[in-house]
Amino acid sequence: MDDSVIAAIRSQRTSAKWRAYPADAVPVWIAEMDFSLAPCVAQALHQAIDASDTGYRWPGELPEALADFVHRHFAWQIAPEHVFTLPDVLTGMAEAMRRFTRAGQSVVITPPVYPPFFNVTRAIAEREVVEVPVVDSCLDLESLEAAFARPEVAAFLMCHPHNPTGYRAPVEVLRSVAALARKYDVTVISDEIWAPLSWDENPFVPYLSFDPELTAPDVALVSASKAFNLAGLKCAQLVAGSAETAEHFRKTLPMEITYGTGHLGIIASIAAYRNGDGWLAQTKQQLQDNAAHLVTQLGMAGLDLSYQPATSTYLAWLDCRHLGFGDDPAKVFLDRGRVALNAGHLFGMQGRGFVRFNFATTPEVISEAVSRMACVVSDS
Repeated sequence: MDDSVIAAIRSQRTSAKWRAYPADAVPVWIAEMDFSLAPCVAQALHQAIDASDTGYRWPGELPEALADFVHRHFAWQIAPEHVFTLPDVLTGMAEAMRRFTRAGQSVVITPPVYPPFFNVTRAIAEREVVEVPVVDSCLDLESLEAAFARPEVAAFLMCHPHNPTGYRAPVEVLRSVAALARKYDVTVISDEIWAPLSWDENPFVPYLSFDPELTAPDVALVSASKAFNLAGLKCAQLVAGSAETAEHFRKTLPMEITYGTGHLGIIASIAAYRNGDGWLAQTKQQLQDNAAHLVTQLGMAGLDLSYQPATSTYLAWLDCRHLGFGDDPAKVFLDRGRVALNAGHLFGMQGRGFVRFNFATTPEVISEAVSRMACVVSDS
C-alpha cells in the first residue's frame, strides 16, 4: 500500500491511535475506529456547537434513550430511573467497587483482560485483585466458584463481551455466574461496553436481562463509546439491577462524579441510541468483512497465529508464541516492522506472547499491517 494512504488518514486524526506512534508506524492498537461518525451523531453535535450548547451536563432523555435502545437490540427491559450517567466505564468500575465492596476486600477478574481492570481495581478503587484466567477464551466456572468462596472476595468485574478474546458468555453461563454470586454474596459488575458490536444468529444476552430477581444486587456498565466511536466525548452509563441497588448508588455516589460526564457525550449518545441503528448495522457488517479479510491476509502471508474470528468487538487476539519473539512480540513488530499493536502481556501473564490487533479500519490498512508483520517473521 502507498504510504500516502496512511498519511492521509493520519492527517485527519489527532486522537491517540494515530498520534501516539511515529508517522511511519501503522497503528492497529488502541480501540478506536477509523470509520466516519454516524450521520445522526454528527448532526446532533454540529447543532449543539452551532447553538453554543456546551455547558454543564444534564442527563436529559439519555436514560430513556438507552432503555429504548437495549430493548430493541437485546430485548432487555430496564427502568430509566435505574440509569446513572458517568464520564466513562472505567469511572463506573471504580465507583461500583467503592459502593459495593469495603477496604480490604478483593475483586475477581478474568485475564487475559483489558489492562485497566488491574489498575482501576488496585490503584483507584484500592481493592486487591484475584485472578481467574479464562480457559480457551471461556469463563472457568469451577475456578470462579473457588474464588467466590474466598472470604475476602466481594465482587466480580466481568468483561462481557470479553476484551481481548471477544468471548460472549451464553445465558446458561451467565445464570451460573449469578447463582454463584448469590451463594457467596458477591456483587457482579458487568462491563458491557462492547455489547452493541455483537453479531451472529445468537443474540448478545445482557447480564441483567435474563432473571432480574437473581441479578438484582448487581450492576452493568454500558456506553455508546465503542459502538459509535465516541470515547473522547466522555459519557457512559451504569445500570442498577434493582430499585434497591439504584437507591444505594444514588445515596452514596458524589454529585461531582456524575458531573464529569461530557455534555456533548450525552448529546451524541442520545442521537446514537435514538437514530443510529442503520449506521450500526452497516458498521457491524463492515467489521465482519474486515475480520474475514484479516483471516485471508494472515493466510496469504503464511502467518499461522491461531486466530479464530469472534462474533463481537473489532479486536483480534493473535497467538505469536511460536515465533520466538518472547513475551512481547508487539515490541518486535514495532521495532522491526513499524506496526503498532497492543502488547499481550499487559493483559495479564496469560497474554505473554500474544498481540491485540484492531481491525476497525480500512482493508488497505489491515493488509499493510499484515504484510509488514510477515516481513518481520520472514526476516527473523
